[in-house]
Amino acid sequence: MSRRYPALLLMAACMGGCAVPGWVPWLGTKTPPPGPPVAAKPKSPDVLQPGDVRLRQMTVDESVADRVIAVVNNDAITLGELQETIVAYRHEARQRGAASDEELAKQLLPRLIDNRLQLQEADREKITVDEVEVSEELAERVKTTYGAKSLEEFERMIKEQGVNLDAVKKRLRDSLRVQKVIRRKVALRVSVTDQEIVQYLEENRAKLETGLSYHARHILVVPEDGAADDAAWEGARIKAELIFTQLTEGGADFASMARQHSKDASGRDGGDLGTLKRGELSQEIETEILALAPGAVSRPYRSALGYHVFKLESKDSLEGDGLVRVRQQIRDILFREKYETRLETWLKEIKQRAIIEVRM
Repeated sequence: MSRRYPALLLMAACMGGCAVPGWVPWLGTKTPPPGPPVAAKPKSPDVLQPGDVRLRQMTVDESVADRVIAVVNNDAITLGELQETIVAYRHEARQRGAASDEELAKQLLPRLIDNRLQLQEADREKITVDEVEVSEELAERVKTTYGAKSLEEFERMIKEQGVNLDAVKKRLRDSLRVQKVIRRKVALRVSVTDQEIVQYLEENRAKLETGLSYHARHILVVPEDGAADDAAWEGARIKAELIFTQLTEGGADFASMARQHSKDASGRDGGDLGTLKRGELSQEIETEILALAPGAVSRPYRSALGYHVFKLESKDSLEGDGLVRVRQQIRDILFREKYETRLETWLKEIKQRAIIEVRM
Protein backbone atom coordinates (compact mmCIF):
# COMPACT_ATOMS: atom_id res chain seq x y z
CA MET A 1 0.00 0.00 0.00
CA SER A 2 1.28 3.47 -0.83
CA ARG A 3 2.76 5.50 2.05
CA ARG A 4 0.82 8.64 1.02
CA TYR A 5 -0.73 9.26 4.38
CA PRO A 6 0.83 12.30 6.13
CA ALA A 7 -2.17 14.39 5.17
CA LEU A 8 -4.63 11.55 5.85
CA LEU A 9 -4.16 11.58 9.61
CA LEU A 10 -4.08 15.37 9.76
CA MET A 11 -7.50 15.33 8.05
CA ALA A 12 -8.88 12.70 10.39
CA ALA A 13 -8.04 14.98 13.32
CA CYS A 14 -11.15 16.94 12.42
CA MET A 15 -13.38 13.93 13.12
CA GLY A 16 -13.24 13.71 16.94
CA GLY A 17 -12.79 10.82 19.37
CA CYS A 18 -12.64 9.98 23.06
CA ALA A 19 -10.30 8.40 25.58
CA VAL A 20 -10.49 5.46 27.95
CA PRO A 21 -11.35 6.62 31.51
CA GLY A 22 -8.21 7.60 33.42
CA TRP A 23 -9.59 7.84 36.94
CA VAL A 24 -8.37 5.69 39.87
CA PRO A 25 -10.51 5.21 43.04
CA TRP A 26 -9.11 6.60 46.32
CA LEU A 27 -7.78 3.86 48.54
CA GLY A 28 -7.08 4.01 52.28
CA THR A 29 -7.59 2.27 55.62
CA LYS A 30 -9.07 5.19 57.51
CA THR A 31 -11.85 7.57 56.81
CA PRO A 32 -10.48 11.12 57.09
CA PRO A 33 -12.37 13.50 59.40
CA PRO A 34 -14.79 15.85 57.72
CA GLY A 35 -13.25 19.17 56.80
CA PRO A 36 -14.75 22.51 55.97
CA PRO A 37 -17.00 22.58 52.92
CA VAL A 38 -15.21 23.30 49.68
CA ALA A 39 -16.42 24.12 46.18
CA ALA A 40 -16.77 21.12 43.87
CA LYS A 41 -13.89 20.73 41.46
CA PRO A 42 -14.68 20.69 37.79
CA LYS A 43 -14.68 17.33 36.07
CA SER A 44 -11.18 16.36 34.94
CA PRO A 45 -10.78 16.42 31.17
CA ASP A 46 -9.19 12.95 31.43
CA VAL A 47 -12.28 11.41 33.04
CA LEU A 48 -14.65 10.16 30.36
CA GLN A 49 -18.04 8.54 30.45
CA PRO A 50 -19.81 6.28 27.95
CA GLY A 51 -20.97 8.33 25.01
CA ASP A 52 -18.07 10.81 25.29
CA VAL A 53 -15.97 11.50 22.22
CA ARG A 54 -12.45 12.88 22.34
CA LEU A 55 -9.59 13.64 20.01
CA ARG A 56 -6.06 13.13 21.33
CA GLN A 57 -3.19 14.77 19.46
CA MET A 58 -0.10 12.60 19.06
CA THR A 59 3.25 13.16 17.38
CA VAL A 60 4.32 9.84 15.95
CA ASP A 61 5.54 8.31 12.73
CA GLU A 62 2.45 8.45 10.55
CA SER A 63 3.79 5.84 8.14
CA VAL A 64 3.67 2.94 10.63
CA ALA A 65 0.79 0.73 9.48
CA ASP A 66 0.21 -0.93 12.86
CA ARG A 67 -0.09 2.38 14.67
CA VAL A 68 -3.38 2.68 16.57
CA ILE A 69 -5.47 5.53 15.16
CA ALA A 70 -8.67 4.87 17.13
CA VAL A 71 -9.80 2.95 20.20
CA VAL A 72 -13.38 1.75 20.55
CA ASN A 73 -14.11 0.38 24.03
CA ASN A 74 -10.47 -0.77 24.37
CA ASP A 75 -10.60 -2.31 20.86
CA ALA A 76 -7.93 -0.80 18.60
CA ILE A 77 -8.23 0.28 14.97
CA THR A 78 -4.88 0.60 13.19
CA LEU A 79 -3.69 2.73 10.31
CA GLY A 80 -3.19 -0.49 8.33
CA GLU A 81 -6.87 -1.37 8.73
CA LEU A 82 -7.86 2.03 7.42
CA GLN A 83 -5.50 1.61 4.45
CA GLU A 84 -6.97 -1.82 3.66
CA THR A 85 -10.48 -0.38 3.90
CA ILE A 86 -9.57 2.33 1.39
CA VAL A 87 -8.15 -0.30 -1.02
CA ALA A 88 -11.29 -2.46 -0.69
CA TYR A 89 -13.54 0.55 -1.22
CA ARG A 90 -11.70 1.48 -4.41
CA HIS A 91 -12.32 -2.05 -5.75
CA GLU A 92 -15.97 -2.14 -4.75
CA ALA A 93 -16.82 1.44 -5.78
CA ARG A 94 -14.65 1.73 -8.86
CA GLN A 95 -17.51 3.33 -10.84
CA ARG A 96 -18.14 6.11 -8.32
CA GLY A 97 -15.31 8.48 -9.21
CA ALA A 98 -11.74 8.93 -8.02
CA ALA A 99 -11.71 10.46 -4.54
CA SER A 100 -8.38 11.13 -2.86
CA ASP A 101 -7.04 8.98 -0.01
CA GLU A 102 -7.64 11.87 2.38
CA GLU A 103 -11.28 12.20 1.31
CA LEU A 104 -11.85 8.45 1.60
CA ALA A 105 -10.23 8.36 5.02
CA LYS A 106 -12.59 11.07 6.21
CA GLN A 107 -15.55 8.98 5.03
CA LEU A 108 -14.31 5.55 6.06
CA LEU A 109 -12.82 6.04 9.53
CA PRO A 110 -16.25 6.82 11.09
CA ARG A 111 -17.60 3.75 9.28
CA LEU A 112 -14.80 1.64 10.72
CA ILE A 113 -15.69 2.88 14.19
CA ASP A 114 -19.39 2.09 13.66
CA ASN A 115 -18.47 -1.32 12.29
CA ARG A 116 -16.31 -2.07 15.33
CA LEU A 117 -19.18 -1.17 17.66
CA GLN A 118 -21.47 -3.52 15.75
CA LEU A 119 -18.91 -6.33 15.89
CA GLN A 120 -18.67 -5.86 19.64
CA GLU A 121 -22.44 -6.26 19.81
CA ALA A 122 -22.09 -9.46 17.76
CA ASP A 123 -19.56 -10.68 20.31
CA ARG A 124 -22.02 -10.01 23.13
CA GLU A 125 -24.70 -11.92 21.22
CA LYS A 126 -22.24 -14.78 20.56
CA ILE A 127 -22.88 -14.56 16.80
CA THR A 128 -20.56 -16.66 14.65
CA VAL A 129 -20.01 -17.32 10.94
CA ASP A 130 -18.65 -20.62 9.65
CA GLU A 131 -16.06 -21.05 6.89
CA VAL A 132 -18.62 -22.26 4.35
CA GLU A 133 -20.56 -18.98 4.65
CA VAL A 134 -17.37 -16.98 4.14
CA SER A 135 -16.32 -19.04 1.10
CA GLU A 136 -19.74 -18.67 -0.54
CA GLU A 137 -19.78 -14.92 0.04
CA LEU A 138 -16.24 -14.58 -1.30
CA ALA A 139 -17.06 -16.56 -4.46
CA GLU A 140 -20.08 -14.34 -5.10
CA ARG A 141 -18.20 -11.09 -4.58
CA VAL A 142 -15.21 -12.17 -6.67
CA LYS A 143 -17.52 -12.33 -9.70
CA THR A 144 -20.08 -9.61 -9.06
CA THR A 145 -18.24 -6.96 -7.06
CA TYR A 146 -14.59 -7.29 -8.01
CA GLY A 147 -15.06 -8.48 -11.61
CA ALA A 148 -12.45 -11.25 -11.39
CA LYS A 149 -12.89 -14.44 -13.42
CA SER A 150 -11.43 -16.68 -10.72
CA LEU A 151 -10.26 -16.65 -7.12
CA GLU A 152 -6.66 -16.82 -8.33
CA GLU A 153 -7.10 -13.71 -10.48
CA PHE A 154 -8.75 -11.92 -7.58
CA GLU A 155 -5.89 -12.84 -5.26
CA ARG A 156 -3.38 -11.43 -7.76
CA MET A 157 -5.41 -8.22 -7.97
CA ILE A 158 -5.43 -7.60 -4.24
CA LYS A 159 -1.77 -8.54 -3.80
CA GLU A 160 -0.88 -5.73 -6.18
CA GLN A 161 -2.57 -3.42 -3.69
CA GLY A 162 -0.74 -4.88 -0.71
CA VAL A 163 -3.73 -6.84 0.64
CA ASN A 164 -3.73 -10.58 1.26
CA LEU A 165 -6.61 -13.04 0.95
CA ASP A 166 -6.79 -13.71 4.70
CA ALA A 167 -7.47 -10.02 5.31
CA VAL A 168 -10.28 -10.07 2.73
CA LYS A 169 -11.81 -13.15 4.33
CA LYS A 170 -11.68 -11.50 7.74
CA ARG A 171 -13.52 -8.47 6.32
CA LEU A 172 -16.17 -10.74 4.82
CA ARG A 173 -16.55 -12.70 8.05
CA ASP A 174 -16.96 -9.46 9.99
CA SER A 175 -19.46 -8.20 7.42
CA LEU A 176 -21.56 -11.36 7.73
CA ARG A 177 -21.51 -11.15 11.52
CA VAL A 178 -22.66 -7.53 11.36
CA GLN A 179 -25.48 -8.53 9.00
CA LYS A 180 -26.59 -11.18 11.46
CA VAL A 181 -26.52 -8.92 14.50
CA ILE A 182 -28.44 -6.21 12.62
CA ARG A 183 -31.00 -8.81 11.60
CA ARG A 184 -31.41 -9.89 15.22
CA LYS A 185 -31.39 -6.42 16.78
CA VAL A 186 -33.19 -4.49 14.04
CA ALA A 187 -34.89 -6.39 11.20
CA LEU A 188 -36.62 -9.01 13.36
CA ARG A 189 -38.04 -6.25 15.55
CA VAL A 190 -39.73 -4.44 12.67
CA SER A 191 -43.24 -5.32 11.49
CA VAL A 192 -45.89 -3.76 9.25
CA THR A 193 -49.60 -4.28 9.96
CA ASP A 194 -52.43 -4.55 7.45
CA GLN A 195 -54.03 -1.48 9.02
CA GLU A 196 -50.89 0.56 8.32
CA ILE A 197 -50.94 -0.62 4.68
CA VAL A 198 -54.61 0.39 4.23
CA GLN A 199 -53.96 3.79 5.80
CA TYR A 200 -50.96 4.43 3.53
CA LEU A 201 -52.98 3.33 0.49
CA GLU A 202 -55.80 5.74 1.22
CA GLU A 203 -53.49 8.64 2.01
CA ASN A 204 -51.38 8.13 -1.12
CA ARG A 205 -53.87 6.72 -3.65
CA ALA A 206 -53.38 9.54 -6.20
CA LYS A 207 -49.61 9.18 -6.07
CA LEU A 208 -49.78 5.39 -6.34
CA GLU A 209 -52.10 5.57 -9.34
CA THR A 210 -49.65 7.91 -11.07
CA GLY A 211 -47.02 5.22 -10.83
CA LEU A 212 -49.18 2.57 -12.49
CA SER A 213 -48.43 1.51 -16.07
CA TYR A 214 -50.45 0.54 -19.13
CA HIS A 215 -49.82 -0.97 -22.58
CA ALA A 216 -51.49 0.53 -25.65
CA ARG A 217 -51.45 0.55 -29.46
CA HIS A 218 -52.16 3.43 -31.84
CA ILE A 219 -53.18 4.23 -35.42
CA LEU A 220 -52.78 7.79 -36.72
CA VAL A 221 -54.69 8.96 -39.80
CA VAL A 222 -53.58 12.37 -41.13
CA PRO A 223 -55.22 14.65 -43.73
CA GLU A 224 -54.04 13.90 -47.25
CA ASP A 225 -50.78 15.72 -48.10
CA GLY A 226 -50.97 17.43 -44.72
CA ALA A 227 -53.66 19.78 -45.99
CA ALA A 228 -55.44 21.99 -43.51
CA ASP A 229 -58.71 22.47 -45.42
CA ASP A 230 -61.96 21.03 -44.12
CA ALA A 231 -62.31 18.53 -46.97
CA ALA A 232 -58.94 16.92 -46.17
CA TRP A 233 -59.81 16.65 -42.50
CA GLU A 234 -63.20 15.20 -43.31
CA GLY A 235 -61.50 12.59 -45.51
CA ALA A 236 -59.18 11.66 -42.64
CA ARG A 237 -62.16 11.34 -40.28
CA ILE A 238 -64.03 9.06 -42.66
CA LYS A 239 -60.96 6.85 -43.12
CA ALA A 240 -60.47 6.62 -39.35
CA GLU A 241 -64.14 5.68 -38.89
CA LEU A 242 -63.77 2.90 -41.49
CA ILE A 243 -60.69 1.57 -39.70
CA PHE A 244 -62.59 1.64 -36.39
CA THR A 245 -65.48 -0.31 -37.96
CA GLN A 246 -63.15 -2.92 -39.44
CA LEU A 247 -61.48 -3.39 -36.04
CA THR A 248 -64.64 -3.58 -33.97
CA GLU A 249 -67.07 -5.27 -36.36
CA GLY A 250 -64.97 -6.86 -39.05
CA GLY A 251 -62.50 -8.60 -36.77
CA ALA A 252 -59.46 -6.95 -38.37
CA ASP A 253 -56.13 -7.29 -36.58
CA PHE A 254 -55.05 -3.99 -35.00
CA ALA A 255 -51.33 -4.53 -35.61
CA SER A 256 -51.89 -5.30 -39.30
CA MET A 257 -54.14 -2.26 -39.73
CA ALA A 258 -51.55 -0.06 -38.04
CA ARG A 259 -48.80 -1.25 -40.36
CA GLN A 260 -51.03 -0.59 -43.36
CA HIS A 261 -52.64 2.76 -42.46
CA SER A 262 -50.87 4.49 -39.56
CA LYS A 263 -48.68 7.51 -40.29
CA ASP A 264 -47.16 7.41 -36.81
CA ALA A 265 -43.64 6.06 -36.32
CA SER A 266 -45.12 3.23 -34.24
CA GLY A 267 -46.95 1.93 -37.32
CA ARG A 268 -44.02 -0.24 -38.38
CA ASP A 269 -44.29 -1.98 -34.98
CA GLY A 270 -48.01 -2.62 -35.35
CA GLY A 271 -48.86 0.61 -33.56
CA ASP A 272 -47.28 -0.63 -30.35
CA LEU A 273 -46.62 2.23 -27.92
CA GLY A 274 -45.07 -0.14 -25.40
CA THR A 275 -45.55 -0.01 -21.65
CA LEU A 276 -46.19 3.55 -20.49
CA LYS A 277 -46.27 5.18 -17.09
CA ARG A 278 -49.21 7.43 -16.40
CA GLY A 279 -48.26 10.99 -17.26
CA GLU A 280 -45.93 10.12 -20.15
CA LEU A 281 -48.50 11.09 -22.80
CA SER A 282 -50.59 14.25 -22.93
CA GLN A 283 -53.47 14.28 -20.49
CA GLU A 284 -56.09 14.34 -23.27
CA ILE A 285 -54.62 11.34 -25.07
CA GLU A 286 -54.07 9.42 -21.85
CA THR A 287 -57.66 10.06 -20.76
CA GLU A 288 -58.92 8.57 -24.03
CA ILE A 289 -56.77 5.46 -23.62
CA LEU A 290 -57.42 4.80 -19.92
CA ALA A 291 -61.18 5.20 -20.39
CA LEU A 292 -61.07 1.93 -22.38
CA ALA A 293 -61.40 -1.53 -20.94
CA PRO A 294 -58.45 -3.84 -21.67
CA GLY A 295 -58.79 -5.12 -25.24
CA ALA A 296 -61.16 -2.33 -26.34
CA VAL A 297 -60.64 0.08 -29.25
CA SER A 298 -61.43 3.81 -29.06
CA ARG A 299 -63.52 5.77 -31.52
CA PRO A 300 -61.44 8.15 -33.66
CA TYR A 301 -60.10 11.05 -31.60
CA ARG A 302 -58.99 14.28 -33.27
CA SER A 303 -55.81 16.11 -32.31
CA ALA A 304 -53.63 18.68 -34.06
CA LEU A 305 -51.87 15.81 -35.87
CA GLY A 306 -54.92 14.01 -37.23
CA TYR A 307 -57.32 11.28 -36.08
CA HIS A 308 -56.18 8.67 -33.59
CA VAL A 309 -57.54 5.19 -32.95
CA PHE A 310 -56.26 3.57 -29.75
CA LYS A 311 -56.35 0.06 -28.36
CA LEU A 312 -55.71 -0.61 -24.69
CA GLU A 313 -53.91 -3.92 -24.32
CA SER A 314 -53.68 -3.89 -20.52
CA LYS A 315 -53.40 -1.55 -17.55
CA ASP A 316 -52.44 -1.80 -13.91
CA SER A 317 -54.98 -0.72 -11.33
CA LEU A 318 -55.49 -0.63 -7.59
CA GLU A 319 -57.84 -3.57 -7.89
CA GLY A 320 -57.35 -7.32 -8.20
CA ASP A 321 -53.78 -8.43 -8.98
CA GLY A 322 -52.73 -4.79 -9.25
CA LEU A 323 -53.87 -4.17 -5.68
CA VAL A 324 -51.90 -7.20 -4.49
CA ARG A 325 -48.73 -5.82 -6.10
CA VAL A 326 -49.34 -2.33 -4.73
CA ARG A 327 -49.94 -3.63 -1.21
CA GLN A 328 -46.62 -5.48 -1.36
CA GLN A 329 -44.89 -2.32 -2.55
CA ILE A 330 -46.45 -0.42 0.34
CA ARG A 331 -45.35 -3.10 2.80
CA ASP A 332 -41.79 -2.79 1.47
CA ILE A 333 -41.88 1.01 1.74
CA LEU A 334 -43.16 0.99 5.32
CA PHE A 335 -40.76 -1.77 6.35
CA ARG A 336 -37.78 0.17 4.95
CA GLU A 337 -38.86 3.34 6.75
CA LYS A 338 -39.25 1.51 10.08
CA TYR A 339 -36.04 -0.46 9.53
CA GLU A 340 -33.96 2.67 8.93
CA THR A 341 -35.47 4.39 11.97
CA ARG A 342 -34.85 1.36 14.18
CA LEU A 343 -31.28 0.96 12.85
CA GLU A 344 -30.50 4.61 13.54
CA THR A 345 -31.88 4.29 17.07
CA TRP A 346 -29.91 1.12 17.76
CA LEU A 347 -26.65 2.62 16.50
CA LYS A 348 -27.24 5.68 18.67
CA GLU A 349 -27.83 3.44 21.70
CA ILE A 350 -24.59 1.48 21.31
CA LYS A 351 -22.62 4.70 20.70
CA GLN A 352 -24.03 6.19 23.89
CA ARG A 353 -22.68 3.19 25.80
CA ALA A 354 -19.27 3.39 24.14
CA ILE A 355 -16.02 5.21 24.88
CA ILE A 356 -14.25 6.17 21.67
CA GLU A 357 -10.87 7.78 21.20
CA VAL A 358 -9.35 8.91 17.91
CA ARG A 359 -5.57 9.26 18.19
CA MET A 360 -3.91 11.71 15.83
